[in-house]
Amino acid sequence: MLCVLFSAPTLQADDCHPPIDPGKPQYIIGYGSLMNESSKRSTEPNAGESRPVSLTGFQRSWNTHGVYPTTYLGSQPLESATMVAALYRDYPGTDGKLASDAREIDYCRAAVKPETVTMLDGSASPTSAEVWIYVNKPETLKLPDAGHPIVQSYVDIFITGCLQLQELVTDPDLDFVEQCILTTDGWSKSWVNDRLYPRRPYHYEPKAFQIDKYLERLLPEYVDAVKIE
Repeated sequence: MLCVLFSAPTLQADDCHPPIDPGKPQYIIGYGSLMNESSKRSTEPNAGESRPVSLTGFQRSWNTHGVYPTTYLGSQPLESATMVAALYRDYPGTDGKLASDAREIDYCRAAVKPETVTMLDGSASPTSAEVWIYVNKPETLKLPDAGHPIVQSYVDIFITGCLQLQELVTDPDLDFVEQCILTTDGWSKSWVNDRLYPRRPYHYEPKAFQIDKYLERLLPEYVDAVKIE
């Protein structure tokens, strides 16, 4: 979902990465870069197809600083919160650990109650499965600031994933992309447009026009303050 690392030390089952039940299907709730199909498959080529869902009990927000001087999306348990996200099947490796754990090593994998997940594409909810979401470690919680702003190249990856999932939503009255933005907390005026020279190693965003239209309509007070790098 967030800070992408292409190599990582071997993970051990602990409070931050609890053991999985190998007899049950494993699913991940992706809420940031993991909502973007190409970003997800860059590190998890064997992951299942993503499905749009609504999740209660967790808040997505701009709340963690990454290895690049940027702020990334994270999540925290919050009973009253709802967010739209992606649900996809993950598979354990020969070591019994989930593929997503290596990518999301800076986060903790937390259990999600299956009944808090609502499918938005008309498909059946996963049954007899374990569902997980990656949450911030308490010591990593940090808001955007001048030294670690929200960066447009990361916003683009996130919103492009929302646009992809919008195509699968069956309710014609549900604007999934709009809900992606509105169910995200922590939008900030510490935000830079780095599309031409991304702080993170990603290419130009072809859906920039669609993304900007949503942001200008829903977050005008922040978009007006965005600085061009």
